Amino acid sequence: MLSSNFLIPPDENVYSGKTLAELCCNSLKDFNPMVHVSVEKGDLSSFDVEFLSKFDVVVVSCCTLSAKKLANGKCRKLSKRVAFYAVDCRDSCGEIFVDLQDYKYSKKKQDETVECDLKYPSFEDALSVPWRALHRRMSKLYYAMRVIEKFEEAEGRSTGEVSIADFSGLLKLKKEICTAQSLNESQVPDSLLKRLVTNATEFPPVCAIIGGILGQEVIKAISGKGDPLKNFFFFDAFDGKGIIEDISPK
Repeated sequence: MLSSNFLIPPDENVYSGKTLAELCCNSLKDFNPMVHVSVEKGDLSSFDVEFLSKFDVVVVSCCTLSAKKLANGKCRKLSKRVAFYAVDCRDSCGEIFVDLQDYKYSKKKQDETVECDLKYPSFEDALSVPWRALHRRMSKLYYAMRVIEKFEEAEGRSTGEVSIADFSGLLKLKKEICTAQSLNESQVPDSLLKRLVTNATEFPPVCAIIGGILGQEVIKAISGKGDPLKNFFFFDAFDGKGIIEDISPK
């Protein structure tokens, strides 16, 4: 994490007793002199609905499966619409999830402006879609990310706390999940899982790509202009491809 974050000072003496957010705060202030930047201490799960009501957009990263579901659920309980994004980077791969709830926006079509309406599922509802119901060319990263998340949750690990030593356990869990989901195990390649856990740390160039795309999507959500991403984005530096998948209950 520290090696992939250019916002953190290179002086290790400043690390002691500080959270990642605190380490990044001063650099963010320098980059955004016209913006109020502050740090709120505490575990994400401890922040209540009222706290999240202060924001128009909530972005969470490096969170456990349950933390993402909880934060997204709290955003949906608010009387106003709060855009929610969950982002993860593992090795040379990245994933973005988007929930804009009931979202209205405008886009230009030839010489006129067209009003559009999209309905997004929550993170929990999206993950509830049976794998056998997804199209045959679904991004394999989607399946691999879910297997690793489930493994971390079952083992009581924090996000990214996996290594090659866990590979046999991951393969066992993959088999169990694929059997339960009636999905051919080849859709979750062993080679992809191995790559994601062998180098579980974030890869800076991938963080930059994912961060750039995420930033564009946040601007779209705030401005209400342009086609937003719905509802998953996957990137793998191995082949250089970025893929958008709409995973929504029917």
